[in-house]
Amino acid sequence: MPQSMRSTLVISAMLSILAIAVFAFLWLSKADSKPQKTVKSSETLDTIKLSIISPIPQTLHPDPQKVLLGQKLFFDKGLSADQSVACASCHQLNLGGTDGLKTAKGIHNQLGSLNTPTVFNAAFNLSQNWDGRADTLSAQALGPLFSPIEMGNQKADTLLSYVKKQYLDDFKNLYQDGVTLNNLVDAIGEFEKTLITPNSKFDAYLKGLPSALTDTELAGYQRFNDLGCIACHNGINLGSNMYQKVGIFSDDISSPNDTSAPDRFTVTKNPSEKGFMKVPTLRNIALTAPYFHNGSSHTLQDAILKMGRAQLGKELGQQDLELLEAFLKTLTGEYQGKPLMSVASNARTGNH
Repeated sequence: MPQSMRSTLVISAMLSILAIAVFAFLWLSKADSKPQKTVKSSETLDTIKLSIISPIPQTLHPDPQKVLLGQKLFFDKGLSADQSVACASCHQLNLGGTDGLKTAKGIHNQLGSLNTPTVFNAAFNLSQNWDGRADTLSAQALGPLFSPIEMGNQKADTLLSYVKKQYLDDFKNLYQDGVTLNNLVDAIGEFEKTLITPNSKFDAYLKGLPSALTDTELAGYQRFNDLGCIACHNGINLGSNMYQKVGIFSDDISSPNDTSAPDRFTVTKNPSEKGFMKVPTLRNIALTAPYFHNGSSHTLQDAILKMGRAQLGKELGQQDLELLEAFLKTLTGEYQGKPLMSVASNARTGNH
């Protein structure tokens, strides 16, 4: 991991701790249920935006040759046991880095138990997967290859035999030991470092352009702060930098009896982490429905309503829902210099 990227993650993690303390206090002592109609750029917001959330950089400077190889592998269905599923099958770049399904679909049309997290900006995550079991992008890429309901490979030798037939020279030119599992997922992870989405409207605002947000969007950001959403959704990804219990106040998101989805307890075996999952990023959230680990919400407003009940213990009114939705839509960034929502054929074919 590049030193600059490591520093970014460390700083984000430190800010997350600060955010929890500061905004938990604000939430308990000052938040009310009456939304602000319009909010101009204020001293309060300027302080918040500079200390808690940071814009996405233009690049992470990955190895360009590894990126080209990783891109080929990312879109190659031959990496699955029946040559029907690629990394890009679940992480479709023209669907916000997800698949648009309630839960992921693997080989033989098998359905998993979890909604597919976006691959965009995953490089900034504290960890990968809902339960955080993978520490790095390359570690995450390894899991699906041998999952019986995802890509379905049973033997590493069989998979590597295919890779050698297709990419032997590429690996020899880049890795001293040629084709290995570690090098395979390293190349995929390097490509995924290019899947970042800078230049959202909100990032322009963070960089000092107040006019980047409308009064309605700015009012939505104010409510996002006042209600305490920012206590968990902060850092460069507005999330994905901490774990939080799902359903603090209600079961609107997930039933406590639902054991189909792995939580942090399945990784750490710490009883105090039962029901905890990684807080998802809000970047490009308008493009990644359905929402939550179980795909239970199909619209952004429904997801906001359920979050209010389950995580804040509040019944949000229609004006709050509309203001928060307006703000969240400002988090859609660009990929390859184009608005993410316009990415289509190039993403499907792997042109980069």
